[in-house]
Amino acid sequence: MNRHGSTDGGEDRLAPVIPLFGAGTHPSDSAQTDQARELGEASLVRKLRARSLSVSEARQHLRGQSLDASQIDDVIDAFCDRGYLDDLALAEQLVLAGVERKGQGRVALSRALAQRGITRDVIDTAMGDLPDDDAERALDFARTKARSLSRLDFDTALRRLIGQLARRGYAGSIAMAAAKTALNEAMLGQPTTGVRFVDSE
Repeated sequence: MNRHGSTDGGEDRLAPVIPLFGAGTHPSDSAQTDQARELGEASLVRKLRARSLSVSEARQHLRGQSLDASQIDDVIDAFCDRGYLDDLALAEQLVLAGVERKGQGRVALSRALAQRGITRDVIDTAMGDLPDDDAERALDFARTKARSLSRLDFDTALRRLIGQLARRGYAGSIAMAAAKTALNEAMLGQPTTGVRFVDSE
C-alpha cells in the first residue's frame, strides 16, 4: 500500500474529472450570456419606442450592446417574428411621408430608403404602387416656393427653384418644367406694373 492508500499503484482510485459547463467555462457564463441578451433586447425596445428602425439599423444598435453575432441574429429574428421589425411596412410609411409631407420624387425616396439600410427589393416593392406622377408633385411643390422667390429676377428664381426640386429627387427636365410653370404663374399673379423681378443678391 502506498501513501495514497492504494494497493495497485494508486491510479484506479482517482475519480475522473468531468467538466460540468464545458472546458474553460465558468458556471455563471450562461447566466451572464442570458443577461446580456435581455439587456440588449430591452435597449432595442427603448430605441423602437422612440423611432421606427429598419432591420439594418436594429442590427447596428445591437452591435453596441456586447452581444455576439449569434445573439444578435436571435434577437433580430425574434423581433421580426413579433412584428417589431418590418422593413416593408417601414418603407411604405417612409414613402407615404416623403410624398405627402416632403414632396419628394422617386429618386429622393429611393435614396432615403437606402440610407436606412432597406434592401433594393423591398424599396422596389414599397414604391411599386406609387403612381408615376413626379411631374404633378414637382409642380405642386414648386408652386409652394415660387411666390417667396418673386423678389428675385426670373433667371435667379428659376435656378434656385430647380435646385430645390433637384434636392428632392426630381429629374432635370421635370424640375425645369415645374419651376418655369410655377414662376410664370406667380408672375401673372402679381399686379401688372411692368416691373421685372429685381435680384436682391
